[in-house]
Amino acid sequence: MANPVLTSQFGTVEKPESGSAPIIDTGDYMTMSSVLKQTGFLFVLLLGAAVYGWTSVEVSVLGPVFWGALIATIVLMIVTFVKKEWVRFTAPLYALAEGVLVGAISKVYSDFYDGIVLQAVLATFGVFLAMLFLYANRIVKVTQKLRSVIIIATVGVAIFYLASIVMSLFGANIPFVWDGGPLSIVISVVICGIAALNLLLDFDTIERGIAQRAPAWFSWFAAFGLMVTLVWLYLEILRLLALTRD
Repeated sequence: MANPVLTSQFGTVEKPESGSAPIIDTGDYMTMSSVLKQTGFLFVLLLGAAVYGWTSVEVSVLGPVFWGALIATIVLMIVTFVKKEWVRFTAPLYALAEGVLVGAISKVYSDFYDGIVLQAVLATFGVFLAMLFLYANRIVKVTQKLRSVIIIATVGVAIFYLASIVMSLFGANIPFVWDGGPLSIVISVVICGIAALNLLLDFDTIERGIAQRAPAWFSWFAAFGLMVTLVWLYLEILRLLALTRD
């Protein structure tokens, strides 16, 4: 859900004509090459940490490792948003912490639903390619209006989940969210859709950053935002598949 912060950098800048972005990586400015490198590096860290989270799930979910990773992701995300120029240091740490969480959560789902993790991974990859195709071919154009709608919807989802977590701390739950009924499935589909639309904002931010010759460190920030969106989408798809099986 990093996109509201990402788009604040270039959200008001008119998109330049195609082909105007710099293609030579001088190291001084953000380029597509640098974004791909940083994104790949962050996902290598995330996957490595996910293996650890998966193999130590019995300890990590109930013990200090899991909760330490959860707190670390929250703190590191806040720090990254407040001090964006620190992202080349905070993003790798965030990837490691989030990887532990993703691995542990995936293992729990896998124990209850055989094959669900592979299905979620393939579905996430499929959605990513579909959204990239729609964006690259300008079938869906990221206008200022669409950007505002996606950001508002994303913030709404964040508030919704925060409220449900707070309610659960007091022993109250929103029944139609977690009970696996038709309404909970519809809500999960909507949230998956919002997560998928956030990919459009990531693509748009990367394109604008390159065209506007953003500083080189912004490649890390763009990669960080893309990683956060993809992990969010994966977890939502994982939850949706579990609801449909229930």
